[in-house]
Amino acid sequence: MKRLFANLQKIEDFILVATFTVMVLASFAQVVNRNIIHAGVSWLEELARYCMVYMALLATEAGLRDNTQISITAITDKIHGMTGRVVRIISKAVVAIFSGVCFFSSFTILKTQLSSGQVSPGLHLPMAIPYFALTLSFGIITVIQAAALVCLVMEKAAEDQGKEDVS
Repeated sequence: MKRLFANLQKIEDFILVATFTVMVLASFAQVVNRNIIHAGVSWLEELARYCMVYMALLATEAGLRDNTQISITAITDKIHGMTGRVVRIISKAVVAIFSGVCFFSSFTILKTQLSSGQVSPGLHLPMAIPYFALTLSFGIITVIQAAALVCLVMEKAAEDQGKEDVS
């Protein structure tokens, strides 16, 4: 299971690096076109924007996975022992449930975009492609956070089992 998550992380990291690179290059080309060549190319800005959306949503999962996401820990840092573990389990469960709801709700958005045939103004891409960022990122967040929740619960169960064996 750890190898599966490591492979998912590599794919996610590759997508993050690729979207960041494309975003920077598109933004740079847009600035050069606007200021030096004096020609506006609208699709470059749109491409950079869509890359930024993918990057922000996928980086959310990376931050949650690495615990580098901004959070208020003034109270939770003071909670130790069994109570702290229960609070962490509840926190992971809330994140997993929320991301699962967002994941399943994103299918409605995708279905609407696919049936409407709407395309982006600059790139003429089907709008389902930018909206797929929601499905992809919340799908990954749901899987990773659910796995982290299972690991937390199993860790607690193993700890409880160890205490029973000592008694």
